[in-house]
Amino acid sequence: MQHRQDSVDVLVIGGGTAGFGAALTAAREGLSVVLLEASSKVGGVMAFCPGMPWGGGYPVDEIIGGVLQELTERLAKMQPPAAEKRPCTLANFGPEIIYDHDVATLTMFEMLEEAGVQIRLNTTAITPCMQDNRIARVQCYDRHGPLDVLAGIVIDCSGDGDISAKAGVPFSLGDAAGNMMAVTISFHMMNVDWARAFATDDPYFEAYARRGVAQGRLHPDLAKLYLMKGLYDGDVFCNSVHVRGVDGTDPAAVAKATQEGRRRCYQLAQFLRSDVPGFDHAYMAMLSPNVGVRETRKLEGLYRITGQDLANATKFPDGIVACDNPVDDVMRAKGGMSHEAALAPGQYYTIPFRALLPAKIENLMFAGRLVSADPVAFASVRGMPQCMAMGQATGVAAALALGTRAAVQEVPTAQLISRLTALGLNRIGA
Repeated sequence: MQHRQDSVDVLVIGGGTAGFGAALTAAREGLSVVLLEASSKVGGVMAFCPGMPWGGGYPVDEIIGGVLQELTERLAKMQPPAAEKRPCTLANFGPEIIYDHDVATLTMFEMLEEAGVQIRLNTTAITPCMQDNRIARVQCYDRHGPLDVLAGIVIDCSGDGDISAKAGVPFSLGDAAGNMMAVTISFHMMNVDWARAFATDDPYFEAYARRGVAQGRLHPDLAKLYLMKGLYDGDVFCNSVHVRGVDGTDPAAVAKATQEGRRRCYQLAQFLRSDVPGFDHAYMAMLSPNVGVRETRKLEGLYRITGQDLANATKFPDGIVACDNPVDDVMRAKGGMSHEAALAPGQYYTIPFRALLPAKIENLMFAGRLVSADPVAFASVRGMPQCMAMGQATGVAAALALGTRAAVQEVPTAQLISRLTALGLNRIGA
């Protein structure tokens, strides 16, 4: 088999919202970029749970800016509009962005193409090859066999952090007891009569859910039904089915949870049609192809964000994105759903760039749900808008590091914040 090799300035591993932000920004900063995605689609959670709103994009009702704002405005200007800002139905969340999943994904691909990013889908990063305190190359694999990627900077946005962990970055799994948040399967109900479906003053449809659980027609974890109006009339996004106790790093466990979750989704869809007004003539669509994983490895960075940082509304000197998300903890172990406010009303905190940097490896950064955070802070910082901005920060930092041949840990904070501000990120830095 022929040995294949790529050589680029930046290798981004993972095409979720963080990887999208990282690859797009690094390429726009003049770097050659390969974006590696193990599945057939960019978007991450957007691909696994089509239609999942971008929640948390408006801390204290002001958009975070940057790539998220650009993408949202690009979608909103289409005819018909493919995105809009709406209040979130969940307690303690601010406004969110509802969007057309297919148009959004198409647009993200187009933005990456316009920037000159080399996108490699269905390609998995396997092994980092180390040289002193640097990743010299990453061994990858696609349907044609092995592929080596040599890169000046590696940005791990994979969600699970396999490459970072194999490179020696310390990590924790879940909370102190190793419990991870539940994984989620979502779907849409189409042709719903919104006026009848949302006429109740029971926002989580708990009265209906209790009946379904008591009759054995719904799983006991469906005590609350998270049903949200989609972008288009008659579309309802169903984000209710969560499967507990799944190790997202175990492919067999993920496959088993996917099948169980899809079965629960079908049961819920049948229940909605038969028991909930407005769903009489509705039908199921866009069932998740795979579970959406919220939490696996949290990597150890130069700084670990804590719940106390959130409560104190800390604005770090190297803060690269604003956030006021609640502590959105989802069914760890035997626990329930939590949307508890993380800080006082009208306050926000920032996510420090140091939480995206390992202590020792000089050409590695990570972004998205790999961010260095304790379990309380993680349950707040993990929103897709914040992940996109984390990726954008690493893309700028890659250009600054390569421009001076410096380690990523030596990137000047003032220059990073200045450049991100110029790119439209709001309320960052001290």
